[in-house]
Amino acid sequence: MNDFADKVALVTGGTSGFGDATARSFAARGAAVLLTGRSSERGDAVRRTIEDAGGTAAFIPGDVTDSAFCGRLIEEAVRHFGRLDVLVNCAGVVHIGAADQTTDEAWRQVMAVNVDAPFHLSRAAISVFRNQGGGNIVNIASELALVGQPGLAAYCASKGALLQLTRAMALDHAREDIRINAVCAGGCDTPMLYEEFRQAGVDPKDGIPFAKDIIPVGRLGSADQIAAAVLFLASDAAGFITGTAFAVDGGNTAGGFIAGAAVVKAGR
Repeated sequence: MNDFADKVALVTGGTSGFGDATARSFAARGAAVLLTGRSSERGDAVRRTIEDAGGTAAFIPGDVTDSAFCGRLIEEAVRHFGRLDVLVNCAGVVHIGAADQTTDEAWRQVMAVNVDAPFHLSRAAISVFRNQGGGNIVNIASELALVGQPGLAAYCASKGALLQLTRAMALDHAREDIRINAVCAGGCDTPMLYEEFRQAGVDPKDGIPFAKDIIPVGRLGSADQIAAAVLFLASDAAGFITGTAFAVDGGNTAGGFIAGAAVVKAGR
């Protein structure tokens, strides 16, 4: 399928997990992809994988918590490929801890990556989309944008803020053919889940069974499944969808069960 032929997608956090899978999926469907992340080694590896499969990609290393870099990244996408059609804000970090266990530094870092960066990138992208006559933004939120969970105060707050930012921007730009949606991802077998276990002092071999048991479908999701949701929301098939919280969580939020609670449970 080449339904994204002649389209350009920018994917942050493109060096691993959801971002890696999303970048590869867009390229497989015909898009030219610009990906960014902090690791040049991993970013170049993703780029080479895309190119070896016959796709078109470029990688720019950088830190999305730098608002000036965010602006340059949007400019670079247009300079390199001539346009920008899709922005996917995949970059994210997690901090384990209740509010009284969260330092100022940890709070600021989570907010800078999970909320500030999508804001700065989206603000810059909207100007480009407006001049082109339309575009798409897909934010990777979380099931924890929809429900709370013990031990993740900063992360829950950041993903809730990202979802509200998604909704507000979607309404602001709905008449400009700029669609903005959020994928609320559940427990998936990605490096971030392992980072949660690491921060909680839990061996993943012990934590993963808890995570699977809590999810109604009885298994973890995959990065490719999240990427598929992103591509759907960015496609013409979703042309009447904007401002939505698209839960891809194995049924977690349907019953109030949160896979990430396995981290807290396993650590007790």
